[in-house]
Amino acid sequence: MIKLERTSVMNFENAIRGARNPLNSWDRMDSVYDEEGNYILGENDLGLAKRLASAGSDHRKFLRQIIVSVDITAPLYWWKEFDTYKVGTVANSTSTMHKIHSKEFDRSDFSCDRLDEGGLAALDAIIVYLEEQRKLFCEDKTNRQPWHNMIQLLPSSYNQMRTVTMNYENLINMYYARKTHKLAEWHTYCDWIESLPYAKDLIIIK
Repeated sequence: MIKLERTSVMNFENAIRGARNPLNSWDRMDSVYDEEGNYILGENDLGLAKRLASAGSDHRKFLRQIIVSVDITAPLYWWKEFDTYKVGTVANSTSTMHKIHSKEFDRSDFSCDRLDEGGLAALDAIIVYLEEQRKLFCEDKTNRQPWHNMIQLLPSSYNQMRTVTMNYENLINMYYARKTHKLAEWHTYCDWIESLPYAKDLIIIK
């Protein structure tokens, strides 16, 4: 399970203007903002952006200036793979260390959509134990043993939300590295990439 919410794409205008700096061709800029505040690339600007995007990473530096922010809720096993993309990305996460005890454990806290009956039964048993330990810790927070039991037994299917900031160049690398991955979460993530403004012109370029 993965959810991508509250997507914002920013800085298109500045990125396109910067792309024109090498040839001082700012007079050819023909993009405008629509009534909803979206930056709509004109024919000249889109043509330049597509040529640079297709010319390789040395030529498409402007893509690193198109910023994307999104709230992602995903299981810890997916975040372990996402964390390989450290360069150019920033993420602030909800805290398991500080807040793991703040609510009751239930199935909705875990990505279990592809478990069979045996797997669900095992997960339910873990949830019961985690909830018992959570209650013990809430009763006496000077006793850290229940907290350690929760932290060290927490399944990798536990869902965590992070607010992530990255750029279009990051997304090119992620898309082509993960679009055929066996984890279904990556397919949903790549579908989200495809939905971004001008993704088919600037991200899905190979």
